[in-house]
Amino acid sequence: MSETPPPPPLSPRNWPTWLLVGLGWTVARWPWWLQRAAGPVLGRALLHVAGGRRRVAEANLALCFPELDDRARRNLLRANFESLGLGLFEFLRAWWGRLAPVDRGFEITGLEHLRAAQAGGRGVILVSAHFTTLEVCLRLLCQHVALGAMYRPHEQPAMEWAVKRGRLRHARAMFARDELRPAVRHLKQGGVLWFAPDQETRRGESVFVPFFGQPAWSLTSTHQLARLGNAAVLPLFHERLPDGRYRIEVLPPLDDFPTRDATADTARIMATLEGLIRRRPEQYLWLHQRFKRQPDGSRRRYD
Repeated sequence: MSETPPPPPLSPRNWPTWLLVGLGWTVARWPWWLQRAAGPVLGRALLHVAGGRRRVAEANLALCFPELDDRARRNLLRANFESLGLGLFEFLRAWWGRLAPVDRGFEITGLEHLRAAQAGGRGVILVSAHFTTLEVCLRLLCQHVALGAMYRPHEQPAMEWAVKRGRLRHARAMFARDELRPAVRHLKQGGVLWFAPDQETRRGESVFVPFFGQPAWSLTSTHQLARLGNAAVLPLFHERLPDGRYRIEVLPPLDDFPTRDATADTARIMATLEGLIRRRPEQYLWLHQRFKRQPDGSRRRYD
């Protein structure tokens, strides 16, 4: 059974957030054809008005794709923001809306790798990256897999309550990133856990490893979870196809993982995620200040 969230925080200081949640709940119920039409338009608008985030994405694309010329990177940036705009509607629909007709023509491959890894009651970590299709594809995956997930809680209590409740309509469990023990318990009980360790965070043990040719401060949590939970680690790829359908691919498990070397294991995870991102770079969340922390202790400026 899915875990039950606590009662909603209803104090007056949360009322403005509840208004936003109500708006999001309403938009989540727009017809799918309207959301698909509005998403790229919203993305192009954000490209012009969200200057700070645009500059972060521009800097990340310049660092990660030095082989592209300026025009190619501008085209990639535009496509990325269009994907982001559509992804915002997908997020709302995944949390608070109906899945149909989003699941029409949905394709999933590689479930045999997951089933084989689960043989004997072993837990499984599905390691992925922060694509703009994240929420909708995880909800689609939950049609086939009893899935738990690790996530970063929202700082605003009302939004945290509403989003977590929306996710628990289809996920088996949600674990905050500092809830290592219950996540390990979930794995030891043979559970499946989704985890995306591709973003820099202030919490958790991290090391510098290469990511798109850049030193990136990266969580060692995949190594720790696999070791403590005796879990297999399988890469997970998901994408939005040009015709609007969605596709999820479960890849074969990583051999000889984990080892005793947390840094080597983390480098391997980052290389794996980089390979997934290169398959659909326009659908990756480039807005995160991924390379802010530098090995010499300095901070990269993204403004």
